[in-house]
Amino acid sequence: MIGWSPVRPARPGCPHRRLRRLLARELPHGVALLDASTLRPWASANFVGARHLFPCSVAADEGENLARSLHAHLGAVEFRLLGHIVADVAVEREAPGDLRIEILTVED
Repeated sequence: MIGWSPVRPARPGCPHRRLRRLLARELPHGVALLDASTLRPWASANFVGARHLFPCSVAADEGENLARSLHAHLGAVEFRLLGHIVADVAVEREAPGDLRIEILTVED
């Protein structure tokens, strides 16, 4: 089994880097991905995948409305990932000026 690392994909074919590039294209003006994205292996009784965490910076005056609209937008996007499916997207406001986007992928 391959060990977990915040830098290197946890499993062969992990879509973290591609997902980051696709996510960057979908973010509205004023929302920027920070460099510190991470992933954590995830599994249930039936599925194997990963939780991809992407911290973002936004203007301090942007509020919950941005988080809700971004959550709705990203939930409707069909990310094309070879061998993986996006199962869930969550957008949370961490603090003024900070958002965290979490994307759950499962192996197809």
